[in-house]
Amino acid sequence: MKFVWFLAIYVVSVSTAQAQSDVRRGRDLVRQLCSGCHATGRSGNSPHQAAPPFRILGRSFNLDELPRRLERGILAGHPDMPEFKFSSDDANAVRDYLRTIRE
Repeated sequence: MKFVWFLAIYVVSVSTAQAQSDVRRGRDLVRQLCSGCHATGRSGNSPHQAAPPFRILGRSFNLDELPRRLERGILAGHPDMPEFKFSSDDANAVRDYLRTIRE
């Protein structure tokens, strides 16, 4: 019985650590690739006036759809926004991070 509890605690710990790792990777990706134009944290204005802060992106579309859009490549946004295309894992990590900062 003790082994089962230990295993359950270990699985929960590994899952939590993986989720935190994904959120950190998503945060690092948006800071590296997007912070030149977008506010990527819980507060602050975007450096580019036409670029929405990431904390409000969930208002304009469902964040569950974001990974698919990131994998296909995002065009649009503001006029000088470059095209970005993410791997599935990176796209999910970005979504997971955005969920932690959304208003």
